[in-house]
Amino acid sequence: MIDRIEKHDAISAALGRSRAVLLTGARQVGKTTLAREFVRPDSINYFDLENPVDLARLEAPMSSLGPLEGTVVIDEIQRRPDLFPILRVLCDRTPLPAKFLILGSATPDALHQSSESLAGRIELLEIGGLSLREVGVEKANDLWLRGGYPEAFLSRSNDDALRWCSQYIRTLASRDLPEFGVGLAATTVERFLGITAVYHGQLWNSAAPARAIGISESSCRKYIAALADALVVRVLRPWSTNSKKRLVKSPKIYFRDSGLLHALLGITDLAALTRHTAVGASWEGFVIEEIVSNLDPHVQPYFWRTSNGAELDLLLDLPSGLTGFEIKRSDAPTITRSMRNAIDELGLVRLIVVYPGSKAYKVAENIEVVPLAEVEARLA
Repeated sequence: MIDRIEKHDAISAALGRSRAVLLTGARQVGKTTLAREFVRPDSINYFDLENPVDLARLEAPMSSLGPLEGTVVIDEIQRRPDLFPILRVLCDRTPLPAKFLILGSATPDALHQSSESLAGRIELLEIGGLSLREVGVEKANDLWLRGGYPEAFLSRSNDDALRWCSQYIRTLASRDLPEFGVGLAATTVERFLGITAVYHGQLWNSAAPARAIGISESSCRKYIAALADALVVRVLRPWSTNSKKRLVKSPKIYFRDSGLLHALLGITDLAALTRHTAVGASWEGFVIEEIVSNLDPHVQPYFWRTSNGAELDLLLDLPSGLTGFEIKRSDAPTITRSMRNAIDELGLVRLIVVYPGSKAYKVAENIEVVPLAEVEARLA
């Protein structure tokens, strides 16, 4: 096991200042493991809503939750969204006998009742898979190949990791995604996931994928939104300004976990990955997820692209100013015309080129080439 000390401390701090804390994250990223560091699973204060016994205990939720003291964990809250109004009442008690650590395998937008019912009372934390900082820079290629789901990353072999990811995809298709409104047969959902993987790192247009599986474009858009709500894909929106240049308006799609992407593309090991046509897009998505996972939740990620081809892989409005990121899978990246256009057009305070090397170096006054392991220090 890998001790996720920073995640534990973040949860502890949130519980110290808020009446309720909502942990969101895809299934199997480690939310439950972290929650059990605060409340034992055999405790009366622990409710797993996938457990029929715990569901039965909550048939009269006010009677079951009202007398409890200390920290109370409710896991898989998306199965009982009707609990949010009750939690609001319990969180408004004075003095406050209990605080609530709530776990959900969905985005806060999908769990909209949390913001509506618990506004001003709840703090949101998103838990992703294992990060480079948690596993160590020497394990970067393993993390990239296998992805950040703890079960996959800690597998005994790449084959075992691939099997785990493949089984996870089947579970998504057959059980999880239908809960988010994906009304297709499991085999069709797997095909849809496979088609989506081909578009990883590219502009998304629903027309071609919709034709490929025989659904309408509106349904295709709905299913992509469902994948985003389930925290399986990231829909990266284009930066929109008053620029005189025509900007691309379509979003880009990335699988949040590189291990799932590689399983869908049939990539079995690092050698196969480096030979694959998707190696650049895979590395780009892996780096973007590493960067975004370290952001303040109020900072929204974007990409930037003009109709004539100038682009940035990632654009962030940070406290230090508008910062662009280019992600290169090369040993010695250099300045490109697109980089200069981005700086001039957007007024960037700096542009960071992320690459898989080990040394940082400047290529211009406001353009720096930085190893992935050092990017976090540049996010202030």
